[in-house]
Amino acid sequence: MTTQILIAGFGGQGVLFAGKFLAYGGLLSGKQVSWLPSYGPEMRGGTANCSIIISDEPVGSPIVANPDVLMVMNLPSLDKYENATVPGGKIFIDSTLIARKVERTDVDAFYIPATKMAQDAGYPTLANMVLMGKMMKETGLGADCLEAALKKVVSAKRAELLEVNLKALKSGYDYEG
Repeated sequence: MTTQILIAGFGGQGVLFAGKFLAYGGLLSGKQVSWLPSYGPEMRGGTANCSIIISDEPVGSPIVANPDVLMVMNLPSLDKYENATVPGGKIFIDSTLIARKVERTDVDAFYIPATKMAQDAGYPTLANMVLMGKMMKETGLGADCLEAALKKVVSAKRAELLEVNLKALKSGYDYEG
């Protein structure tokens, strides 16, 4: 089984961090993994996306042209990638920042007010992990080893962020909306 995931948004939203976290989750689950970051010229505010492939077989190409799972954190990303998602795919949307609904009827869309949830909970920079928590619940990807994966991507000198990232993941995982 192979799952192709695309995470997209603006630079500074933690898109690449979320993708790296998911890739480590796949690795720790014993899967074959590819993680390919892509970002515009600006570090903050430019476009950013990353392609993650989690598979039982070796990954031939890291490019994700037609994701099975799409996680978008801004409207330009939804506009760009909605139609590329495979029929039957899942689209996860930060509904705080994206007002429009998915126009397709052949995909499952999940609207999570991730930015608002993160701000209200006191971790305003972790909307990415709130969305990731919901995605993990609905897809089962990486959910069995999320704490170990998080320890791989949160550096030792920022260890105090481990607990707050876990809280953000849990709030997204528990979100019913």
